[in-house]
Amino acid sequence: MASIETLATQLSELLDGARIDDLGRLSGGASRDTFRFSADGRQLVLQRQRPGATNDMGLEAAVVRAARLAGVDVAEVVAASTDHAALGAPYLIMEAVAGETIARKILRDDDFAVARQRLTGQWAQALARLHAMPDDGLTGLVASDPLAQWRDTLDVLGQPHPTFELALRWLDAHRPPPRSPVVVHGDFRLGNMIIGPDGLRAVIDWELAHLGDPAEDLGWLCVKAWRFGSRLPVAGVGEYDPLLGAYAAAGGSNIDRETLRWWEVLGTLKWGVMCILQTTAHLSGMSRSHELAAIGRRVCENEHDLFLVLQGAW
Repeated sequence: MASIETLATQLSELLDGARIDDLGRLSGGASRDTFRFSADGRQLVLQRQRPGATNDMGLEAAVVRAARLAGVDVAEVVAASTDHAALGAPYLIMEAVAGETIARKILRDDDFAVARQRLTGQWAQALARLHAMPDDGLTGLVASDPLAQWRDTLDVLGQPHPTFELALRWLDAHRPPPRSPVVVHGDFRLGNMIIGPDGLRAVIDWELAHLGDPAEDLGWLCVKAWRFGSRLPVAGVGEYDPLLGAYAAAGGSNIDRETLRWWEVLGTLKWGVMCILQTTAHLSGMSRSHELAAIGRRVCENEHDLFLVLQGAW
């Protein structure tokens, strides 16, 4: 990859000769490199795809732009391309939004006490607006059977995980009635939000957006991994019924607790399989990363969490 100096020159050329200052790399992200910088004084963020990643960043940019028009809190897209010519890889440049993304700070720091009281309702409203958004022009978004998808993925990995097999059987036996597919974020959780003292400021990381059941986003938000030690089931800040009530009040579908629980179980299974995938990417040499390697230890945590949710213990 290019040096910081070379990247600054490339960004200046891309942004009509803008003066690039304070270019520095940010931590986090398993599939892309993230940098913050200023262009003629405007604070921006660059996300550049890493080798081996296959998500369409052009489609992602289109989804973010559509979500912004639908009233979802997102950052403004400044530039995006799947062409390698400008920066050596597909990229997405967005306006920087002030706030915090570190979940443990959001859940524990006094600065976010007011935000924690507001987030459940704000998330419900954001999801209701997203799920009502037309998918016109987003022709790259596809729908699939998520249960079949993760069953097939686990089979391809070829690793024995009896807990995951047990969860798959339960999910197959308790599948809720299907709903008409809508645009879903696909990774709507604490950590993919920019939060200020006033609450939600932007939903970020749209690379997994697709067409699916609206309950998928709500169930994923409730997966135990995203509570970071809190007892509260909705991303560590809220309860189930207020989330579902606020979502319906904002124009979303009426989703019952059992349907939400099914998607929470699927989300827990999904995260467990994703942990295997990310570690495999490191071990195979496709994308060498200490972060990806360390995620492997989370597999057993998800097996434990699946036993809890299947027993109704949380």
